[in-house]
Amino acid sequence: MNAQFHPLDTLTLPFCEGRRDVPFGHIVRLEGEGNYTQIFFNDGTRLMVALTLKTLLSRLPQELFVRLHRKHLINRAYLLLTDRRRHEARMSNGDCLPVSRRKAGQFFRNEGVTPPQYPPRPDTAQC
Repeated sequence: MNAQFHPLDTLTLPFCEGRRDVPFGHIVRLEGEGNYTQIFFNDGTRLMVALTLKTLLSRLPQELFVRLHRKHLINRAYLLLTDRRRHEARMSNGDCLPVSRRKAGQFFRNEGVTPPQYPPRPDTAQC
């Protein structure tokens, strides 16, 4: 990433009591659900907003956020590892998300070398 973002760069989100300014760095990922989007934050909380994923993508810095799939948009800062073979991306909060075949080539190329995949430990859950 060439662009630098100030920790206080924010996205203004509408919700029932008004509007909330959320720093980009607090957003782990976004998941589209029709005309609504579920936003997942780094503290484990979620917020459902009445905006489409496409609308939110236009308000977020393209250098920091990337669309993996028609339903999933992630903050690259929270990307833990990728699995090219299974077309998946694992986030630092443990979420495992699909990468669409159409977006896979560009996504994996932009994210650089995929970390080695080790057999999972028996005490960890698979995606």
